[in-house]
Amino acid sequence: MSRVYEAICEHALSTPDSVVLSGTAMDCTYSEMRDEIIAWVQVLRDCRIKTLALLADNSPQWVCLDVATQMAEVVLVPLPQFFSMEQLHHALLDSGADALITDQASLSAHLPIRSTTVELPTSALQLWRCDTQGRTVERPIDTAKVSYTSGTTGQPKGVSLSLAAMESVALSLVNATQDVVLDKHLCLLPLATLLENIAGVYSPLLAGCQVSLPSLDQVGWTGAAGLDSRRLCGVVQKESPNSIILVPELLRVLLGAAHSGWQPPESLQFVAVGGARVPADLLQRAKAAGLPVYEGYGLTECASVVALNTPGASRIGSVGRPLSHVRVRIDNTGQVLVASDIDSAYIGLQHHSTKEFATGDIGYLDDDGFLYIRGRKRNVFINSYGRNISPDWVEPEFLRGRSIFQIVVFGESRPWNTAVVVTNPFSSSADVQADIDSVNAGLPDYARVTRWIAAQEPFSPENQQLTANGRVKREAVWKQYQQQINACYDACLSCSA
Repeated sequence: MSRVYEAICEHALSTPDSVVLSGTAMDCTYSEMRDEIIAWVQVLRDCRIKTLALLADNSPQWVCLDVATQMAEVVLVPLPQFFSMEQLHHALLDSGADALITDQASLSAHLPIRSTTVELPTSALQLWRCDTQGRTVERPIDTAKVSYTSGTTGQPKGVSLSLAAMESVALSLVNATQDVVLDKHLCLLPLATLLENIAGVYSPLLAGCQVSLPSLDQVGWTGAAGLDSRRLCGVVQKESPNSIILVPELLRVLLGAAHSGWQPPESLQFVAVGGARVPADLLQRAKAAGLPVYEGYGLTECASVVALNTPGASRIGSVGRPLSHVRVRIDNTGQVLVASDIDSAYIGLQHHSTKEFATGDIGYLDDDGFLYIRGRKRNVFINSYGRNISPDWVEPEFLRGRSIFQIVVFGESRPWNTAVVVTNPFSSSADVQADIDSVNAGLPDYARVTRWIAAQEPFSPENQQLTANGRVKREAVWKQYQQQINACYDACLSCSA
């Protein structure tokens, strides 16, 4: 039995007319949500669906269908809207989905799906059958959801997650934030993002909180490549939530708005930031601007959140203390290991236990139990002088100034480092160079950026250079800019010849 559904039913008995889900097109009371979940369960069973892909905008219906799959014992495969057609096609085949529910009818011309005449609880969604008959998919028998990560290559990887795993994280988050008044959460990230799905939906529902689900267009998302800061600030002001979840780029947008006069609503008590490392300077400036920010850390393979700062236990620079459902230790290489009683696996690969999952992240625990992340183990490169450099440590330092929005540093087997920079369109090359020079002055010589290249466009999920959680896909950036990077070094060799 789904604990989220049990919580909904309990509230449907005690406070049936209280609004629990609010969206752009409709609001949903506890009793209405319970009834819609039951209606979806009946559809799933009548259609004999075993694995369901879901590609749709944020809405109360999305959440009701999510919970219904848990009750009907159907494996749910949430698909990000920024996935390319090739990636969507891969995910449908890889997961073995036998049906797709979507609000995008035009997909039928590009994907192996065929229409049905099944009547759904909402006319905003349509059900399509997937042409994946006979395909055998290897995954754990207790799989409830397959969450696709962007990874570092073009093909996303599906992580099988059990309902127990997801609920364990959600309950730990409820316990970690029990001293904060959180009556209303506003979802700003796509629900296909596991972080928002679990921390922004499951946890609030378990705690008896209202969840606001405006459409992504209303939030200000323009495709996957950009964000309208006015819409974002407007929806946060209008909804007056107690909590929101941000990736670092969204935090920068809100901070920029605050510097221009926007005032965060007084209701806002908890702003969780995760998905990628957040510079300490950015967190300090956000707090000074009235944003109650708290950095966290997690991985899809661990069913999302592993550690989190909270108002009662916060240390800027750390990602917080590990949540109650996990145990964290550091191995002799500095890698973070996460232990729990939860198993997960990648689709198509042999089942691996996460009783001690090697995260691939380098970090340490301080004497008070706070976890610090210093970068990805595989991202460390060695320059031609034999110095080990972690770009995950260096890059955030360059985001302190206002002329640089995104940056990726390269220097493997080279005497000095080159960076690909996404610049503020209102800043000049001289402004960028001044900010780089300022940061360089505080770095050891081997970590400094000597030359930089202006990126042709921002790194984004749409161009496959950024994950949904805001992590840069270094290999994709290198592939696009390697000729220009190599030209920087060749030019210097010519000058010295």
